[in-house]
Amino acid sequence: MDIIFMGTPEYAKVILERLLQRDSINVVAVYTQPDKPVGRKKIMTAPEVKIVAEQNAIKVYQPARLRDEVTVLELLKIKCDFIVVAAYGQILPKEILEHAPCINLHASILPEYRGASPIQQTLLHGDTKTGVTAMLMDEGLDTGAILKISSTDVPMDMMAETLFERLTECAAELTLDVLENFTHYPPQKQDAAIATHCTKISKQDGAVTFFDAQALYNKYRAYTPWPGIYLSSGLKLKRIAFVESKSQNAMGIILKIESDGIVVGCIHGSIKIYSVQPESKNEMDILSYINGKRLHNEDILS
Repeated sequence: MDIIFMGTPEYAKVILERLLQRDSINVVAVYTQPDKPVGRKKIMTAPEVKIVAEQNAIKVYQPARLRDEVTVLELLKIKCDFIVVAAYGQILPKEILEHAPCINLHASILPEYRGASPIQQTLLHGDTKTGVTAMLMDEGLDTGAILKISSTDVPMDMMAETLFERLTECAAELTLDVLENFTHYPPQKQDAAIATHCTKISKQDGAVTFFDAQALYNKYRAYTPWPGIYLSSGLKLKRIAFVESKSQNAMGIILKIESDGIVVGCIHGSIKIYSVQPESKNEMDILSYINGKRLHNEDILS
């Protein structure tokens, strides 16, 4: 079967690589986002999907706007059986949706967490189960009919990077399954009444307080490595652990100083901090930080 593939980041790269390993699948074109400047030196960097495509001599298209008439007409000339979309970053216009069945791999159990940050939302809400949904795309945002869902458990200490890796593997296997058994998975309409939505993550989302230990820890899980979590003072909490949720404490009070970190109280519960990063400085262990600040038991970390 002939496939047009659309995707941009690591998640999409892994799926594309898995497609290329199948003799029965022929990727005839790859669409990805334009190269962009990265790092302090603003070096123009290609999306990972583009690199894989070029290594396999596949034609790459990088339109700034997929909806432009010229871009649409160019795509419609490419014959294909399916269009596979994984974290592409642009909305497909109606003409492309009608060109071939468009299958999207979304990293949540739809209709939960439609939108840009489903993995982070799973961790922020402390969910114990998530998955990847293969859906038949329509003109809405993650509103298409469901073809198949692959589920996985989420341990309470799982971090975003690990969950990302797990769901990427789920998505790669699910893509192959749905493509090769497409007629066996009749589309099931989503229940819009129970849909939830999530938006792109911003740096400001990383702000935290010592109010609720579980909520703070979930933010740490969701926002590590980016944008990270930080206090109003700008102090970044780089490595922490959840302790308990039942105690009631003054916000930010140092409850215990141990050999490898400190236990800090929240209004609800407590956490343990191992390392921090002050503004404009390198990461350091928390014991060095509190010694420098001359903080002791029952002082407030802020």
